[in-house]
Amino acid sequence: MSVPESRLPGPERSPGFLLWRVTLAWQRAMRAALAPHDLTHVQFVLLTTTWWLTRAGEPPTQRQLADQAGTDTMMTSQVVRKLADRGLLARADDPADARAKRLEVTPAGLELVAKALKDVETADAEFFAATDDGFVDALARLGP
Repeated sequence: MSVPESRLPGPERSPGFLLWRVTLAWQRAMRAALAPHDLTHVQFVLLTTTWWLTRAGEPPTQRQLADQAGTDTMMTSQVVRKLADRGLLARADDPADARAKRLEVTPAGLELVAKALKDVETADAEFFAATDDGFVDALARLGP
């Protein structure tokens, strides 16, 4: 029987393990920030990303939203449908592609984005207060 060996003295020096633990703690902070707004984190991400993409140009398709958010297209479609059912997003046929849907944040969605974004950014600032801009730059280098 082989005995496991590690180059590390323990999990407290493992970047992956530390990232896992920090991610769980950050997700708890996000859930707490979003609870008063009756939004899950993925709902917030997709709603807010739709707003960001619309600010940068024409309303995005669901596919563009999924690509920007890094989410699965099927899950994105399901969440978008729920947001539309709540009156937070509007879906319209894309004139250039009958299979695609263009997304727009409704006035009620904009109001919710304004409130929730403020709370999420405050929670982010508090959670990451012990870091500096170099941390964000490092995360950006690790991302897709």
